[in-house]
Amino acid sequence: MDTAPLIEFRQVTKRFQAVTALREVSFSVRRGEFHALCGENGAGKSTLMKILSGVITDYDGELALSGQTLKLTGPRDAEEQGISIIHQELNLVGQLTAAANIFLGRELRWQGLWLDDRSMLARAQELLSQLECQIAPAELVSQLRIGDQQLVEIAKALSLNTQILIMDEPTSALTESEVARLFRVIARLRSQGVTIIYISHKMDEVFQHADRITVLRDGEVVKTLDRQSTNPTEITRLMVGREIATGRSTTSRAVQEIVLRVEGLSLPWPGHPRGWRLRDIDLTVRQGEVLGIAGLMGAGRTELLECLYGCSPVPPQGSIILGGKPVAFQHPAEALSAGIAMVTEDRKRLGLIGPMNVRQHITLSSLYETVIAGFIRPSLEQKKADDAVTQLRIKTAGTEAAISSLSGGNQQKCLIARALQTQPVLLLLDDPTRGIDVGAKAEIYRLIDELCAKGLAIIITSSELPELLTVCDRILVLCEGLKTGEFPREEFSEEALMAAATAAYQTSAVVPA
Repeated sequence: MDTAPLIEFRQVTKRFQAVTALREVSFSVRRGEFHALCGENGAGKSTLMKILSGVITDYDGELALSGQTLKLTGPRDAEEQGISIIHQELNLVGQLTAAANIFLGRELRWQGLWLDDRSMLARAQELLSQLECQIAPAELVSQLRIGDQQLVEIAKALSLNTQILIMDEPTSALTESEVARLFRVIARLRSQGVTIIYISHKMDEVFQHADRITVLRDGEVVKTLDRQSTNPTEITRLMVGREIATGRSTTSRAVQEIVLRVEGLSLPWPGHPRGWRLRDIDLTVRQGEVLGIAGLMGAGRTELLECLYGCSPVPPQGSIILGGKPVAFQHPAEALSAGIAMVTEDRKRLGLIGPMNVRQHITLSSLYETVIAGFIRPSLEQKKADDAVTQLRIKTAGTEAAISSLSGGNQQKCLIARALQTQPVLLLLDDPTRGIDVGAKAEIYRLIDELCAKGLAIIITSSELPELLTVCDRILVLCEGLKTGEFPREEFSEEALMAAATAAYQTSAVVPA
């Protein structure tokens, strides 16, 4: 690897009104290296990479490429310089196909006039095949799960023949097998001389692949270290400025009465050869208990929560009994009224409302509590928002700040706060810490413990098995829509969970008719 700097950040400073996102950031990235960028949510990582990729052009300081000052006018200019980025929040058009998204703005044309759809489909297929995924290039992006959408975003970046590839939490929605595929692709790119700048909160990824690690905290560079000269504990301490306890508690929670019982839950899958997204699922969850749902992508984790929340694509079959009474929700509003709240895995598409500020996001589902004589009382709404910001330690310039001004982790905290404002008896968390740093994760785990101590029942899904081992009392495992295992805390192990998560593949099980 060449030790000469390829990219240099020189005293880069960026302010958003009263908030300083970056303060005199200086460090360099070598040609051909895998350079990891670590820091808490809000540390300035994504802002810095938006500057390098031309998304943000108004800042102080300067960039240099191969020793020459670099002033980008926009993302297209960055692409022409060989710089491309895979954003944490996906930038795809749901109404277009995977192939159309990959070539959006750079469409292939026949004789320079007509769109060459055949060539774009063929080239998209080649790119997706490089990622070893089974996405059909002609399939609408809106029909893909978020993990598959992530792979389309990666294929789009690969299509640019980039020399500097910025990856902002690219594995946050991928399964372990998909992560392994991605790093095989990255290895091939590095062998071709591509420089990788990699943002991640996952220390195992960083320490397996990075050459050097730069740590940001509160918009400033703390330190740049060779990976071989440091360890995850030191990097975590540099990120948050304190020690973080990451091990799971060995004490059992005091569970109480059954809140939810599900019997024979099945979700039809019209037009698909398998016929069912979920088949004959039984489960219970009690007050003060955390039930984890594990499984590989496509196992049915999100679909299960959608059935419970009344937002499944088709009505489920079977029995759902909440508080001893059968329920059959037709809409999430009915689930909310009955005491079920849900935090979606896809905050950008299904959780956030762009024009609204922090206060409005937090109070949206519980505005009825602030209404007196038919009018919303601003003082009551403001108190609810202020209390939530304090309880969840949301980093924001204020409750009137635009939700878009917050980091991804703090946006997620706002969505959790919104769910809690409805005073639910059952909280559904669908991969709630996706893209959240280790410090914020620890705060979410603390909050889960506090909520359970107050008697709240929680069902949580996660793409990270260690997370489920940390927070759950029991873990139910799904594979291809089937329940293939259920484990109490004393039987937890990653090996057992993975064996159950791949059970249907190992035995070539056929879903019963």
